[in-house]
Amino acid sequence: MNPQHPTTEASQAPLLRSQRVRELTQDLHKSLEDTVGEWAPTDTLPGFTRFVQMQYLFQSEIQALYHDPELVNLFADLPERCRVKAAEADLADLGAQIPAAVPGALQAPSKAQALAWIRVSEGSKLGAAILFKQAVALGFSETHGARHLAEPEGGRMRGWKAFNAIFDNLPLSAEEEAEVDQASRDAFARLELLLRTVGKRATSPQPA
Repeated sequence: MNPQHPTTEASQAPLLRSQRVRELTQDLHKSLEDTVGEWAPTDTLPGFTRFVQMQYLFQSEIQALYHDPELVNLFADLPERCRVKAAEADLADLGAQIPAAVPGALQAPSKAQALAWIRVSEGSKLGAAILFKQAVALGFSETHGARHLAEPEGGRMRGWKAFNAIFDNLPLSAEEEAEVDQASRDAFARLELLLRTVGKRATSPQPA
């Protein structure tokens, strides 16, 4: 008789929705990091300014989602999580203009798509810890020039875990799960497009 090795509960459990999405977007996350290094190195003032412009554009495009009643019903603190006003104030501190909108912004997303885009935005707050240190080295702070990178009340990880705890347990259909997956990739791709656009605008010769 051959003894059977019991299968652990962990190996049987399916991936959480947040874990699945993280795996599905690893390549785009790496590509975005590379693009930041190429077009907006945040350890230089010009690069940091471009990064803030990109963040402002992205946050302005999804601002309405943070105030959507249906989504706020799921995430009570969603309006307070929005960073568009902080990014706008940071641009003023930097003496930078509000960038012109870039065609192709998200339009009329479904609930599942909106959740995915917001989650990408919220996830960027984790990486903002390193970016904030670089901003401090440039002379900025949570009250001047780097507001949108400042640590949220209660801590970055606490806010991220609280968001994912709700995100992972929302009942979604198979169609909605597919929408979450695709929208997550679309959001990362949009961030990269915005950053490249801002970078190219800054380095292109301006008309006399």
